[in-house]
Amino acid sequence: MAEKQSSENSEAKNWTIGFGVFIGIIVIAILALGAYWSIEPDEFDVQKEALKRAKLPSLDKVPDGYVYANTLAHIAEVLLYKPGGYITNDVAPPGILLDDITSFEFGALVMLRDGTSALRNHLARAQSQSAEDPDLARAEPYFYYEHNSWALPSTEAEYKKGIAALHSYMRRLLDHNNKRPGHFYSRADNLWQYVEIVIKRLGGLSTRLNANTSRYNSMMKINKLDQIESTVKQSAVGRTAWIDIDNVFWEARGAAWALLHILKAVKYDFRDILLDKRAMDTVDIMIKEMENALEPVLSPVILNGDGFGIFANYSLAMANYISRANAAALDLRDVMNRG
Repeated sequence: MAEKQSSENSEAKNWTIGFGVFIGIIVIAILALGAYWSIEPDEFDVQKEALKRAKLPSLDKVPDGYVYANTLAHIAEVLLYKPGGYITNDVAPPGILLDDITSFEFGALVMLRDGTSALRNHLARAQSQSAEDPDLARAEPYFYYEHNSWALPSTEAEYKKGIAALHSYMRRLLDHNNKRPGHFYSRADNLWQYVEIVIKRLGGLSTRLNANTSRYNSMMKINKLDQIESTVKQSAVGRTAWIDIDNVFWEARGAAWALLHILKAVKYDFRDILLDKRAMDTVDIMIKEMENALEPVLSPVILNGDGFGIFANYSLAMANYISRANAAALDLRDVMNRG
């Protein structure tokens, strides 16, 4: 009887150890897969990608606007087909646990939406009363679909339709014999309208990054005589909750990644007007600041040191690059708006 009891205890112990090892392997696999899926997408050459899509030997035969439109489509493709695919709408581990890469995706998605809206409403229209391009009218709403829907329909399915509509527009850009060829107008006023959007996006990101470590106070109070008196009042922008600090940082990083490629496309497709307005250096400054914002992150966590302490402050470093790019964007807007 004692031997039987000992055998049963041994079997139970072996089963427990085996189950523990199995769970351990699963946890390690999830952590490893999560680390792989969290790798940021690499930068890509916007001109080479456009040539690859157009299947042409050189950019000389590529019409203006093709590089810009292809860059938008390729940004969306990278978000969908990078390691792990599109992760924001995942409902199972490890995707559901990866808040940093999902913040990166959202930041890039916002810039993609802005770029597509600018293409539909400004860059592809000759005048304010011109008819909008049919393919772009289809593409834009698809990218504004819910970014975290996993079914009926899924986010990926809708974004793929947006990519297909952009590709259709690009084919019409190349085909001048088409009854309804695609159009792209690289004018100063069109670029000015897009830069206005970029200024607001960068300004908002800079403010949120600074709010990771600072509190903002407004100094305004209106008395019954409608005169402004100085007083301290808590602003609508308060300090970011500690649990969201990394999310704001990675959202800004995703926005910088997408904007970097869009700016490179703008530099090519608007090269004539930029040279004419002597604004090429301004665009180069914006591109350089976006590249600085994408320097490798050496810490496994987002450091949030204070002032001149011994720890770095990643949020303030990112805010500095974003603010410098925003200042250059303000200069670019003024130059494009000048007669």
